[in-house]
Amino acid sequence: MAEEPRILYEDPYLVVCVKPVGVLSEDSESGRSLPRMLAEHYRQAGKPDYIATVHRLDRIVGGVMVLSRRREVTGRLTTAIAAHEITKEYLGGKEKEHRVVNVSTELPKSFTLTDLLFRDASHNKSYVVKRMRKGVREARLSYEEVGRTEELSLVRVQLYTGRTHQIRVQFASRGLPLLGDIRYGSKAPGCTAALWSYHLGFRHPVTGKPVDVTCPPPQVYPWDLFSGVK
Repeated sequence: MAEEPRILYEDPYLVVCVKPVGVLSEDSESGRSLPRMLAEHYRQAGKPDYIATVHRLDRIVGGVMVLSRRREVTGRLTTAIAAHEITKEYLGGKEKEHRVVNVSTELPKSFTLTDLLFRDASHNKSYVVKRMRKGVREARLSYEEVGRTEELSLVRVQLYTGRTHQIRVQFASRGLPLLGDIRYGSKAPGCTAALWSYHLGFRHPVTGKPVDVTCPPPQVYPWDLFSGVK
């Protein structure tokens, strides 16, 4: 059974918490979801239990998320995310093995990746494509290498667009899948996709004050291979 979400910041308008790996970001009948778990937490505390998802993490990804606690705040947060007014940073464990023929196995230690992504909803998978057409959207991120082992690079990623599986597919398309991301080409057993929502920063939609929350990944494989991940 998945662990419970850990609340890092809360007020009457919103909550920032750690979504456990294996928990759904949106309410669903198909598994444990973060909104239901938080709503139950607030019901047990005798507090209003309205919770709304305003951005998403893949089920196999854990880390920091913000959710709305008021109906009138939900739209404001959604608008801020759509306008790229919320800073979203991730940590990823990127494989260094060659996976794709004629694709370089090395990238610069810091770079911006821009691609066109097509989402195949029927198979819940995204692909990098070469031209714009129906169902294709631009995806952009920047990254910086912050750690390295013989087989892995630890990268800090800033996400500028929120496309389905974006970070996973942009690296995998270059022959450098995230460790454990079997869907996108990793052959490594022993962990789920090595991707963690590390930092959220935004201006509070009601008070206008800055909200800045950082949470490092748990000290388990593969994160424990890198010293000083904070």
